[in-house]
Amino acid sequence: MAAKLDETTALNLKFDEHGLIPAIVTDAKDGTLLMFAFMNREAIDVTRETGHAHFYSRSRKVLWKKGETSGEIFAIASIMTDCDQDVLQLKVTPEGQGAACHTGRKSCFYRKIAGGKLEFTDNEKLFDPAVAYRK
Repeated sequence: MAAKLDETTALNLKFDEHGLIPAIVTDAKDGTLLMFAFMNREAIDVTRETGHAHFYSRSRKVLWKKGETSGEIFAIASIMTDCDQDVLQLKVTPEGQGAACHTGRKSCFYRKIAGGKLEFTDNEKLFDPAVAYRK
């Protein structure tokens, strides 16, 4: 028996057992995959209210604003959900130097797995993390 398709306009996000939902973050201008994080209901609400991306840290168990320390803030262009409403996509406009990664790179996805090791696909740093995180 086929599952019923949800093609309604009803917002019914599906959070996991910890109250979290995965969030894929892409550049609204060129579609580059920037980062992956988790959001809880509060992070979604604050993101929608402020227009800037907020996430939930699973390790620190706190809400955090992207760029609060580094200045690499994400302005929200749109928030989308998948067909099952269990994943979000944030299309953002990076502010600051345009780096999503705490290493100073545009994307957190800057290495590929090749032959059992990692190879750099992007080694350009848009800011120096040693300086940015001393603020």
